[in-house]
Amino acid sequence: MAGSGGPWGGGSGPGGEDRNNDGGRKDQRPNGRRPGEGPQIPEIDELVITGQVQLRVLLGGRGRGGPPSGDSGGLGGLVSKQALILGGLAAAAVWVYASAYTVKPEEQAVTLMLGKFSGVTEEGLHFAPWPVMTAEIVEARKQRTTDIGSGAAGELDNGLMLTRDQNIVDIEFQVVWNISDPAAYLFNLADPEDTIRAVSESAMRDIIARSELAPVLNRDRGVIASEVTAAIQTTLNSYDAGINVIRVNFDKADPPREVIDSFRKVQAAQQERDRLEKEADAYANTIGAASRGQAAQLLEDAQGYRAQVVNNAEGEASRFLSIYAEYIKAPEVTRKRMYMETMEKVLGGMNKVIMDGVASGPGGSGVVPYLPLNELVKPGAATPSGSVATTGGNN
Repeated sequence: MAGSGGPWGGGSGPGGEDRNNDGGRKDQRPNGRRPGEGPQIPEIDELVITGQVQLRVLLGGRGRGGPPSGDSGGLGGLVSKQALILGGLAAAAVWVYASAYTVKPEEQAVTLMLGKFSGVTEEGLHFAPWPVMTAEIVEARKQRTTDIGSGAAGELDNGLMLTRDQNIVDIEFQVVWNISDPAAYLFNLADPEDTIRAVSESAMRDIIARSELAPVLNRDRGVIASEVTAAIQTTLNSYDAGINVIRVNFDKADPPREVIDSFRKVQAAQQERDRLEKEADAYANTIGAASRGQAAQLLEDAQGYRAQVVNNAEGEASRFLSIYAEYIKAPEVTRKRMYMETMEKVLGGMNKVIMDGVASGPGGSGVVPYLPLNELVKPGAATPSGSVATTGGNN
C-alpha cells in the first residue's frame, strides 16, 4: 500500500516520490485549509493592514503591491480628491438649504434652539443653522373658521341648546379667528381646533341658557354674537392660547326640526296678534286725540262766551252810569232824548205809513174813503196829498 499513493491511488510514484513534486503537501487546498476543516477567522493584524491599505488608496496613495505613485495609480488619487471636494460642497449646499427658510407676509416663524423657544421672525429670508436651530412656520395672519352646530364635527345634536324659559333651540354659528402669538399657539395647545370648538360651544350654551327663546330667534342675535365673542376670547386668554377671535357669525337659530312647522304657526299667530294690537293702539290714539281736541275747542268757546257776556254787562253798566250822570245834570232833556232813542229802536224796523197835512176833525177834509195800501207799501211809491209811504216790515 506504500506505493498506492493513499486511498485514492495515484498519490505518489514508485519509491514514494510525489507525482506532483509538491513537497508532500498534496492534501492542502490553495486557501490554506485542509479537507474537513471549518472556515478560519482572519487574524486581527491582517484586518488592520487591509484597512490601512484601503485608507491610503482613498487618500491618493497606493495599495500594498500596487504601482508607484507616479504611474496610473496617481490618477485614481486625483479623482478621489475631487470626489471628496464635490461631496463636501454638496454636503454644504444641503446644509445651507436645510438652514435657510423664507417667511411670507401672512406668516410668522418660531425659531427653536436645540428644541427650546428662541424667538419669532417676521417676513423675509432667514437663516437658522441646522440642526442646532430649527424654524416652525405658522400662517399667523390667515383668518381661520371653526363651524359649530348641527352636523358640524360629525355630531348631529351639538347645536341643540336649552333656553331660560325651558325651550330648545337649534343653533349653528361660525367662529372666525387668527393667531396672535405663534409661540403660545404652538406650545400651549395640543389641538387648537378642538379647543376653540369646545370653548365656543360652552360659551354659547352659557349665554343661551340665560336668554329666552323669542329674543334669540328674532332681535338679539347681534347682541348674543358679541357676548359669545367676548366670552371665547376671555377663556382663550386664560389658556394663553395665542389666538385672537375676530367675530362670531350667527348662521341659524331655529326650533328643532321636529316642531319647526308648529312653531312657525305660533310665530305667525303672534305676529297677527301684534298687528291687531298696533291697529287698536292707532285707533285709540286717533279717537283720543280727536276727543281731546274737541274738548279743548268747547272749553275755548265757553271762555270766549263768558268774556263776551262780561264785557257786554260791563259796557251796559258803564253806559247806564254815564246816562245817569247826564240825567242828574239835565233831567228833562235826558228824558226826552231817552224817549226818542227808545222809539227809534222800537219803530225803526217796522213797516209804517206817515201822512202829513191831513185833518181828521171838523173843518178838515178827512181821510179819503179808499187808499191803495198795496201800492203804497211798495218802495218809492207816491201817495196823495204829499204823503210818503215807508216800508219796514209787515203792516
